[in-house]
Formats: sequence, C-alpha cells, structure tokens
Amino acid sequence: MDKALLELRDVSKRFVKPLDTAARIAKAFGAKREAEVVHAVDHANLSIQSGEVVGLVGESGCGKSTLGRMAVGLHTLSSGTRCWQSEDMAQLSGSELRRRQLAMQMIFQDPYASLNPRMRIQDIVGEAPLAHGMTTRVEQKDYVASLLQKVGLDPALVRRFPHQFSGGQRARIGIARALAVQPELLVCDEAVAALDVSIQAQVLNLFIELRNELKLTYLFISHDLGVVRHISDRVVIMYLGRIVESSPTAELFAQANHPYTSALLASAPKLEVKKIDFVAVKGEIPSPLHPPSGCHFHPRCPHAMPRCSVEQPVLKEIAPQHYSACHLNDVV
Repeated sequence: MDKALLELRDVSKRFVKPLDTAARIAKAFGAKREAEVVHAVDHANLSIQSGEVVGLVGESGCGKSTLGRMAVGLHTLSSGTRCWQSEDMAQLSGSELRRRQLAMQMIFQDPYASLNPRMRIQDIVGEAPLAHGMTTRVEQKDYVASLLQKVGLDPALVRRFPHQFSGGQRARIGIARALAVQPELLVCDEAVAALDVSIQAQVLNLFIELRNELKLTYLFISHDLGVVRHISDRVVIMYLGRIVESSPTAELFAQANHPYTSALLASAPKLEVKKIDFVAVKGEIPSPLHPPSGCHFHPRCPHAMPRCSVEQPVLKEIAPQHYSACHLNDVV
C-alpha cells in the first residue's frame, strides 16, 4: 500500500473546563472540586490515502467533528501524532508547516455562519489566495470568478454578500473558498446536512466531479448513512471518541461486524415495513453523556458486560481492509 496522504496516530483530544472563582475558594477550604475534563477523542487512528474518499460516521457528540478539526490543524492534539505524507507535522518549521497546512482545508456544516456577512464573495473566496501569493489584487476578481464557475455559480455574482444567496449557493461558496488555495485534502464536516434533499444530491455530485477533475482527497464527516454510502470508498465508524470499525463501503453495508455499526444501520430510515431485529440493552443506544459501563450493544456477547468495562477492545483486521474493535472477534 502507498504511504498515506494524512495519518493520525493514536491521537487524543481533551477539553478542560477550569474551576471558577467560587469553586477554587471552596477547594481551598477542603471541598472536593476538580476541573472537568471531556475526552472528545480517545486514542484514535485514521489513515487516508491520496485520492480516497473516507466517510466518518457516528452519532452527535461522538467526536467526529473534533477529529476532523484535528486533521486539518484547527485543534491541537492532546497526545498522538499527525503526519502528512509520513512527515510528523509537529517537527516542521513555521514556513514549512504553513505550506503543508494549505494543502488541508475544511468545509463547515453551516454555510451561512461560516461566511463573513460583511464581506463580498470576491473577498471571502479571494482573501486567502491573495494573502498566500497565489494571485494578485489585479487578478483576484478573475481568479474568484473562475472558482465560482467551477462550483456551478455565476461569476457575475462576485460583488454580492452572503445573505443574497440561497443555502445551496452558500454551500457552493464555501466549497469555492476551500478550493481557492489549491488543497489536496478537503475535510467536509456535515457539508450537506443543512440542505434540502434535492440540493444535497446536486452538491454531492459536485463533490464527485471536483474529485475527478482536481484529484482531491476527502474526509467526509456525516451522520447520514445514505450520503456516506453514495460518496465514500471507505467508511470509518466512531463511537464515544474511539474508532470502532473501518471497512470498504460495500462490505460495511453488506456485513457490518461491530454491534454499534449494526445499530446505526438498523436505525437508518427505510421505506419498508419490518421489525428491526437489533435490540440494545435498556432499549436505547448509550449516549456520550451517559457512557456504557459495558457492552450495551450485544446482550448475548459471550464475554458479558464486565470485560468491556475493564478492557477496551482493540481495532483488529478481521478481513482484508476491514477492521473492527469488538471482543466478539476474540471468539474462535
């Protein structure tokens, strides 16, 4: 296998909420007060090959957006290593790091909130390439116009403000802004979640066209399994800050291994009437706010619940390019 374009090795992200003044005073007088620590991502490993589309799926709060932001450098790593073409990003000099960072861009979920309402589209899309010397002030308008045309917008609209566009058009502007610095990797964080279904299909087709035309690589973050199935070469499942399964798309949808993946597939809306066989313990999927004490997904697991509560299952290859983290895989 060729070396990965981007690789995250055993990365973790912890957010710490420090004690406020009252809590610090109470602690000084002997009260048990400690800073709150949220383990958003916990020892995750992710590798993305050049030209690949990887779908990252999980419920809200599982850490997938945090992992995406760590991938492009918007969040620092609490621990672990981020590598670009086998180079440790933490070891690069300032100028070299900035050059590498330009190759990784992010498209955000809300195309309106992520666009400055006071700036015209020419400046929103053209600001970064101008700052990095990819175009000049004189050439900026034509540069932006070509990008708008590439994403299916009328180049004559470069002087408009974001509020003058529809949601689908703003999504395309967000894509144009990410493409403006000529990246190799795009991290798309729920990039079509806020759009109507018909517009979603158009934007997804645009992503596919841009991939073929510009040789792009995608990390496509979504909770919509239908979207991920349509666009991804490989699907990675994330639960409570950990990656629990990774597999080629067709195999995962045909033969999921991890019980949580089965739960997600069973809960996806379908236009058919039938009974869902999967029944989770306590009748619900555990929430990140209420982590499970053991395996809540497979009540018939031969290892029973205590093992999962004391021993974290590791990601193992159970078939070619298919990895899963479940103690059920230890059973011969």
